[in-house]
Amino acid sequence: MASNRLIINSFAEIKKGVILKIPSKDKSVHWSKPVHKLFQEHDIEQVAIVPDAGHADLIRLCESDKKMSVIRLTSEEQGVSLLGGAWLGGKKGVLLMQSSGVGNCINMLSLSTSCQFPLLILVTMRGDHAEFNPSQVPMGDATETVLAAMGVLVRRADTHEDVVQEVSGALRMTYNTFRPMAVLIGQKVIGAKDFRKLTHTGSE
Repeated sequence: MASNRLIINSFAEIKKGVILKIPSKDKSVHWSKPVHKLFQEHDIEQVAIVPDAGHADLIRLCESDKKMSVIRLTSEEQGVSLLGGAWLGGKKGVLLMQSSGVGNCINMLSLSTSCQFPLLILVTMRGDHAEFNPSQVPMGDATETVLAAMGVLVRRADTHEDVVQEVSGALRMTYNTFRPMAVLIGQKVIGAKDFRKLTHTGSE
């Protein structure tokens, strides 16, 4: 079985020279380290994930943190009930997913609003800035609307600084008001993939 790191890396590179990323123009300090520090400051102990390249740096930091448990899900909606159970057991958690996974959570999100337990979701966006894959566009375009329709408070971040500020505010708000919240991390921050630019790798 491939390691979790290889699974994560496979999103970023299937074959050398085949998957290229359009880099973000934002040259600020990467958001993952200060966000991980925020997790530590707010006593986040459970991090529920479906492996995703956009979250890869943050996932690795959480995996190396002995005070955090990273739980791999088979589908994103499992994270809602998982973190609800964690809260009942006195533990705080965060759910990490890509925007394509938001559609899997629509019905389950009602659990957080009806039971009034805190839920923070960090969503890396697809179907956004410089997207190449047409199948990612519909859900990416609908992500904010779908979340808001289910009673989730939505914030968006399009720079590294915005990610840190929005996550900081969301951690405070969701755990102070017992509300579900989502921070959408735009492709201007994480960079956009482009599978159409192929190079001949020869014998490499």
